[in-house]
Amino acid sequence: MHFFSSAGYLSRLKQALQWCRQHPVRALLAFVLTLALLADQLFPPPIPHDEPGMVVVARDGTPLRAWPDADGVWRFPVTPDKVSKNYLDSLLIYEDRWFYWHPGVNPLALLRAAWQWLAHGEIVSGGSTLSMQVARALEPVPRSVPGKLRQIARALQLELRLSKREILTLYLNHAPMGGIVEGVEMASRSYLGKSAQTLSAAEATLLVVLPQAPSRLRPDRHPEKAQIYRDKVLRRMAQLGHWTQVDVDDALIEKVGANPPRLAWLAPLAAERLRQASKRQHTQKRSSALTTHLGNLSAATIVQSTLDREIQTILERMLADKVGQLPRFVSMAAIVMDSKSLEVLGYAGSADFSDARRFSHVDMVRGIRSPGSTLKPFLYAMALDDGLIHSESLLADTPQSFSGYDPGNFQANFSGPVSVSEALQRSLNVPAVDLLDRIGSSRFTARLSSAGLRLRLPKDAMPNLSVILGGAGTNLEELVGAYRALAMDGMAGAPRITPDAPVREARMMSAGAAFIIRSILEGGGHPDQPFVEDDGSGVRLAWKTGTSYGFRDAWAVGVSGRYTLGVWVGRPDGTPNPGFFGANVAAPLLQQIAFALPRSAPLSQQRPAGVGTAQICWPLGVAADQTAAAHCHVKRSAWILKDTIPPSLPDRLRARSLVETIWLDPATHLRTTPDCQPKAQRHEVARWPSLLEAWLSPERKQELGLVPWSPDCQQTNVVGSIKLMGINSGSRLRTAPGKQDVVVTVDAVGGSGQHYWLLDGKQTENANGKKRQSFVIDSAGAHSITVIDAGGHVDSVAFSLDKK
Repeated sequence: MHFFSSAGYLSRLKQALQWCRQHPVRALLAFVLTLALLADQLFPPPIPHDEPGMVVVARDGTPLRAWPDADGVWRFPVTPDKVSKNYLDSLLIYEDRWFYWHPGVNPLALLRAAWQWLAHGEIVSGGSTLSMQVARALEPVPRSVPGKLRQIARALQLELRLSKREILTLYLNHAPMGGIVEGVEMASRSYLGKSAQTLSAAEATLLVVLPQAPSRLRPDRHPEKAQIYRDKVLRRMAQLGHWTQVDVDDALIEKVGANPPRLAWLAPLAAERLRQASKRQHTQKRSSALTTHLGNLSAATIVQSTLDREIQTILERMLADKVGQLPRFVSMAAIVMDSKSLEVLGYAGSADFSDARRFSHVDMVRGIRSPGSTLKPFLYAMALDDGLIHSESLLADTPQSFSGYDPGNFQANFSGPVSVSEALQRSLNVPAVDLLDRIGSSRFTARLSSAGLRLRLPKDAMPNLSVILGGAGTNLEELVGAYRALAMDGMAGAPRITPDAPVREARMMSAGAAFIIRSILEGGGHPDQPFVEDDGSGVRLAWKTGTSYGFRDAWAVGVSGRYTLGVWVGRPDGTPNPGFFGANVAAPLLQQIAFALPRSAPLSQQRPAGVGTAQICWPLGVAADQTAAAHCHVKRSAWILKDTIPPSLPDRLRARSLVETIWLDPATHLRTTPDCQPKAQRHEVARWPSLLEAWLSPERKQELGLVPWSPDCQQTNVVGSIKLMGINSGSRLRTAPGKQDVVVTVDAVGGSGQHYWLLDGKQTENANGKKRQSFVIDSAGAHSITVIDAGGHVDSVAFSLDKK
């Protein structure tokens, strides 16, 4: 209570002075110690904490790309347990045998150095401990008495603050190794091309001696001088009995030589991505979770990646070989992922990181672009899971209009009746749009988004039918994560580029749908050719291509063995590349990468429990054993899900059953009705969807009972609002004398948009799309001409040609 009163203060001051007079030595020591502690707090040693450098490493710890610290110095952070025992032994024995015992200064070594200086008139040895060398590395001082005293003071400060292991770690990472290279690990990789963990005795002693005179002993510039100093250390180790003479003699044989330090970068854009992520994390948390425990002391951050150095090298070499064949501004991107772990093993964001003309610094693994047709496998999988289709369901690849949206195929022609397997494998557009229209664009995009594949639409735009043909944006990384579902029982996932990244999976499709879609993309989807377990002798690749509108983007994505991989080719600025499409640019590169990847045990491709096979019949689409023989026009073997065989999709143009009753005139075998012909014969026929009957040949139509109407009972068989004029169904033509052919000219009345013409069930390549067409008929027998407009309306006439 009275401590700060004047009387109490004076009393205590007198007591303190009396104590000092009675114990002068203790008082002096206390005073000196107090001053030292105060100076230590006011002038702390420059232990590195801020602006660290950074090294991104592969999964095996080898560096991929490094960045210097704030001073422009290159370091690869390392701890004592990651350095060769040869190096640590020679360092501690030759440089500082009493390192673990002294307080930062070795008085005997200092006295020896002082005596040598007096005896020779020059500095022979510095007498510096490792702690003093660390102090000089962190705060360079002149080689003078004041400089030495400052160095000693800093060494003592380090010893007060840090453990011996931490001081040794600072030396391992800050020892000068020539130029901008510091630390044993960076020096080992720069000069010797290997990790400091595997240094031989000769290599270890070379790096031990290098910090004594980094500029004069650099092995890439002065190998002879460096070898003299190295040999001195080797002989010293033998003299002290730490290494055997035999081992030292073997080490002395090795010649010193090294290449100039070069920074060979791998995965530069992936490394930059990780660097930025680490910086953001450090900014948010003020302490990066990716920094090692002694990372602050090593003045660098190690960022661990999942990249496989061998696979990354393969990937970059493949792109480098290909880039010379591409136009000047075209770039490429590729990614390889382990399907099971979701770890990214190879990541190339651009074709050539050194070529600025190809937008080398733009990472197209993450670039948002139109995916073209690469989304089609997910649509067919969704239709399988919905029970709309099986693998051989009958689809119509014909001109159709969907509320004003008129899709066409890449090759600008149509194939008529196709199966689901054929439509997907050939990437036909109209069947895909037809299915999406039945499933719903919003529902489809929502399913993709929930599985991690987000489709970016223009602001305020809603999903529409164009999304299945590339009318929305996504990126290569998300596509690869989605295609992973084909290898992992329908589970998509987010690719992981760091080992500590969370595993994020979501169901994209059922395991059965994944099996069927993969079967289609890998081998055509034929149940009579089932999956065979790969014995490692070959490569099986299930892949799909995509081309965006205007040839701006070429894609190829697929699964092979344990890998999911993808390729993008194009210009990052979106400029078109005419003639560049997925099949001729991206797919060959994808296949080359798949064949070059290391072989490994493939993931299981056993058929899931819900997948079965069945014989089905066209045009009804149901099981063959439940279809009348007369109604089974085409038999196919199909993959089915959960023993469900959905029938053919409903006819878009005519709301009717595909099984229909028709009446034939027994005399003429033409179509009629009982009202027109009382003796008409009743027949049950299986009709093809209206859009597909145009693709049937006259002979096939005759077989199916789809014959012209009798003139006595003329009925319109026009579907929609288009009619062929110029020749009547049932006409018989004859060639003129001396001629072998006839010219038939027909007009299409009505209809809208583009007109498509078929002769005998085959689309004519030379038709110009106009409403009047002329056809040269040169073969005798039955023929048909069909016209289809952009809305899918169709009309057909059947006739025959007799030759004289």
